[in-house]
Amino acid sequence: MKLIIVRHGQTVWNIEGKVQGHSPGKLTEKGIKQAEKLGKRLLKDNIIIIYSSDLKRAKETTEIINRYVTSPVNYVKELRERDYASYTGRFAKDLDWNNLPKDVETSKEMHERMEKFVHKVYKKHKQDTVLFSMHGRIGKTLVNFLLGRSHEVVEEIERLKNTAVTIFEIKEDGNHELILLNCTKHL
Repeated sequence: MKLIIVRHGQTVWNIEGKVQGHSPGKLTEKGIKQAEKLGKRLLKDNIIIIYSSDLKRAKETTEIINRYVTSPVNYVKELRERDYASYTGRFAKDLDWNNLPKDVETSKEMHERMEKFVHKVYKKHKQDTVLFSMHGRIGKTLVNFLLGRSHEVVEEIERLKNTAVTIFEIKEDGNHELILLNCTKHL
């Protein structure tokens, strides 16, 4: 499977430095233009299906992409951003990231969410090119998982920039484990 991972376009809260989590978010004019450019860039990739976060900012990005890449779209909760719970809507710079409140989704929970979802999608689309339209932190978690790394080292992975593209080619071994064949990153 060829898996193309993209992050939504720039949002108002991205500029303001606020934690978005499961909030809807609103694309800026720049974010809309980024999504249009991304749609044009993805035209040549022969995408069979798109899985998108159902949160508004990713959904809007996906709808713009799909003006160019006319593939079926599934909006799913599995690709939602990290649930920041009580941190949502607050300025990131004012928060204690080393002592997260108990209501914030853990790195391990996100890792497990991505592992289950990727295996589910892989079973349906082993030979296909699939697009995931998602968010920064959960995207970082997905990249970390696909690289075969533990959730404990996810902070070493760079956060996905708005409308950045990361492409993985993966297959399954005899033990139903996913094997990374290739990884390419585009900004």
